[in-house]
Parts: sequence; C-alpha cells; structure tokens
Amino acid sequence: MRRDQVEVGGGTVIAYGHYGRPFLVFPSEQGRAWDWESNGMIDAVRPLLDDGRVKLYCVDSYDGASWSNRSIPLEERARQHDGYESWVLDQVLPMIHADSGGPREVATMGCSLGAFHSVLFSLRRADLFPLALGFSGNYDASSWHGWGERGDALYFANPADFVPNLNGDHLDWLRSRLSILLVVGQGQWEDTTGSLPSTRHMAGLLQDKGLRCELDVWGHDVPHDWPSWRNQVAHHLPRFC
Repeated sequence: MRRDQVEVGGGTVIAYGHYGRPFLVFPSEQGRAWDWESNGMIDAVRPLLDDGRVKLYCVDSYDGASWSNRSIPLEERARQHDGYESWVLDQVLPMIHADSGGPREVATMGCSLGAFHSVLFSLRRADLFPLALGFSGNYDASSWHGWGERGDALYFANPADFVPNLNGDHLDWLRSRLSILLVVGQGQWEDTTGSLPSTRHMAGLLQDKGLRCELDVWGHDVPHDWPSWRNQVAHHLPRFC
C-alpha cells in the first residue's frame, strides 16, 4: 500500500493508497494525521486501498486551538475553527485535487470530533464534499463545555443550530446533492460523550428537512472507541467506493 506524508501550510497530510475515490479523513479530538494508521483504521480498510477503490487523505486537527480550548468562549472557538476550514479549503483540497489528476468530488469521514468535522464540512460546502460519513459524533458544539455569548460564527459552524433553519433554493439544492451516513453505538462512552443522543437528534433534523441521511445504530456492546470504529468503517466504506 502506498503511503505519502507531506507538510501542507504548517499541517500534516498523509495519503494512503494509489488510486480510488478520495476521502478527506479527520482525526478524533486533538488528533494528528497518523492517528487512523496508529489505531488500526487503515488496516481495517486495506483491501479497498490495495484494490485501488479508495484513497484516504488523513489530516491534522486544530481542535486544541478551537473547539477543545475551554479557556475561550464558544464564539471565539468557532472563529478559530474558521481558520482550520480555510486551511482545508485553500491548501489541503488543492493538494488532493493535484494528487487526483484534477478537481473532483471529495468525500469526508471521521470518528468522534472528526465526525463533527466531516458532517460540518459537507453541510457547508456540499459543492466540494457531497458525501459525509460520521462515526460516533456529537453534532452540537454548544454542548462542549461552552460558555459566553453566541453569535454568527458559532451559529454557522454548528449543525445543530443551522440545520433546522435550512430552507428555500439552498435546501432544495442540498437535497439533490448531499448524502450523509451517521453511525453510532450504544455501548460505553457513547452516552457520556453525547454521541448517541446527538447522532439520533442530528439524523432526525436532516431527515425532517428531506436530506439524504442514513442512521445506523449499533448494539449495547459497541463502545465509543477505536475497535468499534474499525468494524464500522470496514462494514460501511465498501458501499461508497
């Protein structure tokens, strides 16, 4: 399996595979680009990589300065996230396009806080990322030890806030364009992280708006942890590549 690690604008991107549908992969909270490899996620989908069906571009997080930084109010965390989004759109995505032979659609994928990023990027930029796979995500940033006044930066960076208000031509376009898969277990830490109730809630919001959203809830023996995500990604990814 081909593995290429590059530095892009001060962050790390690791590409796995030689060909196939490109996926932008976000790590779990405060993770690095090699976290998926270190936790067995790459091995879990190695047959797809070896067969040229998928190519994964794993990126660094910026959570330590944004969503995980409890010393600043939520509105400032959202503004910090905007800088991360700019890095992805202005530097990482052109690299993926160049590596893929030109501009093309890119799917997103992630676990835990990476699932939040996966879904958020697709909702905000479905023109670029028309498919999102989220595993054990909490999709309401206001529930993350938040404090301070809330403004536009948080509203537009928080799916739990803006999805209920989608309407008009933009909503019609999203209905024709976007597909989201939300996966979660019912085991240890899926409740204490908020992932189980938030995943169900987000699926309901998306489905109420007529957006294509598939919800897959696994059993009470499936915790919020890497072994679960290895099984889930190996189960679902082949359908999309």
